[in-house]
Amino acid sequence: MRGVASGTKRRNRDLSRRLGALAMAASLFGALPALALDGIVEKKVFEMPSYTTVGGGTIKNVRVGWESYGKLNEAKDNAILVTHFFSGSSHAAGRYKAEDPAPGYWDSIIGPGKPLDTDKYFIISSDTLVNLSPKDPNVVTTGPASINPDTGKPYGMSFPVVTIQDFVNVQKALLDSLGIKSLQAVMGGSMGSLQAFEWGADHPEMVKRVIAVIGGPEADPFLIGWLNLWAAPIRLDPNWNNGDYYGKAEPVAGLTEALKLVTLQARHWKWADAAFGRKWAEDGKDPRAAMGNQYAIEAWLDKAAAGRAAVSDANHLLYLVKANQTFVTGNGPSLEDGLAKIKAPVLLIPSADDLVFPPDRNMRPLKDRLEKQGNRVDYTEAITSTQGHLDGIANIAKAGDAITQFLAK
Repeated sequence: MRGVASGTKRRNRDLSRRLGALAMAASLFGALPALALDGIVEKKVFEMPSYTTVGGGTIKNVRVGWESYGKLNEAKDNAILVTHFFSGSSHAAGRYKAEDPAPGYWDSIIGPGKPLDTDKYFIISSDTLVNLSPKDPNVVTTGPASINPDTGKPYGMSFPVVTIQDFVNVQKALLDSLGIKSLQAVMGGSMGSLQAFEWGADHPEMVKRVIAVIGGPEADPFLIGWLNLWAAPIRLDPNWNNGDYYGKAEPVAGLTEALKLVTLQARHWKWADAAFGRKWAEDGKDPRAAMGNQYAIEAWLDKAAAGRAAVSDANHLLYLVKANQTFVTGNGPSLEDGLAKIKAPVLLIPSADDLVFPPDRNMRPLKDRLEKQGNRVDYTEAITSTQGHLDGIANIAKAGDAITQFLAK
C-alpha cells in the first residue's frame, strides 16, 4: 500500500470539463464562501493491490484519491478525517489551481483560525469507492467504471456490492499507510455522517470524537424508498442495458433524470419559492400554451443535472444508492447493537428543514438514545436557512462555534 501524487498530465487533462464541473457544483451545492484555504491543494492517490469487501468480494488494484490540509505532527495524533457526501469528493477545502472558480465544499470551516484549524490539526479527506464522478479528472475512485484487471474491461455490474463499512475500511488502510493511529475527530455531512458513525462504531479505540452533519444512524424505510426512486430512471433507460454500456451509448437521459431527483430532494420548497416562484423559463412561453414550455425551476433542474451528469457514471450512482440503503451503524445486526459500539463524544448538527434526514426522525431521537447509553452528546440547531438538506454543506459555518467548542473539550 502506498500513497502517490497524481501526475501533472492527469490534473491538466480535460481542463474545460473540470472547470465546468466545478461551476456546476457551485450551482448544485449553493454559494460557496469566497475566502479559501491558503495555498494550493495537491490531490494524491492511495493504492491497494487488493481489497476484500464486507460481503466477501475481491477488488484488485484499488485506487482512491485523497488530499490534506495542515501538517501531521510528529506524534501523528492531530488528524481529523473528513468524509464526503453522496455526490461529493475528497475536495473539502482550498483550490487545485489559483484560477479554480470555487474552493472545496467546506472551505468556510477548514483553514488557519477556522473551526477545523489547520494551524493545529491535520485534516485529511478521501474519495470513496464507487464515487459518483469518475469522469472528473480530480476524482480518483475504483468502481464499476474501473477496469477489471482479470478481463481488461470495465467491471460494470460485476463489481462487488460495497457498503459504507467498505468505504471506512479503505480509509482505515489509507490512514495506516500514513502511520496515523488515532483521530481527534471524524466529521462528515449526509453520507459523510454515515461514515462518521461507522468509524465511531468500528474503531472506538481510535476515534476521539464523532461529528455528524445532516445525517442519521441508519437508512430508515422512507429513505430506502426515496433512494429507490433516485435509481429508477437509470434502470428505465434502455441504454443502461443492465449496466453493460461502456464503449457504447451511455444512459445519459436516465442519469440526468436521476440527478434531478437527487438535486430537488436535497433542497426545500422555501428555496424554490424564493429562487423561482412560478416564473416561466422563457419570456413569452407560457407553460399552459405548449407541452414544451417550462417553468423556471424545471429549466434550472435540467441544466444543473445535465452538468452533473457530464462527470458522473450511472452504475456508480446505483452502487452508491445500495451502499446508503443498506447502512446501519456498526453493520448491525441491529441499530442498538451498532450504537452501543460508539464510545466517543458525539456532536450532532442537523439542518432545520432537511427533507432527506428530517431532524425529528433522525438526530433529535438519536441524541436521546446516545445519552441514555452514556455518550456525551452536543447538539446544535444553528443551521437554519431555506436550502433544506443542502444547508449542511453550504451553510456549515453557522455551526462553526459549536464545532470549535466541541473540539476544545
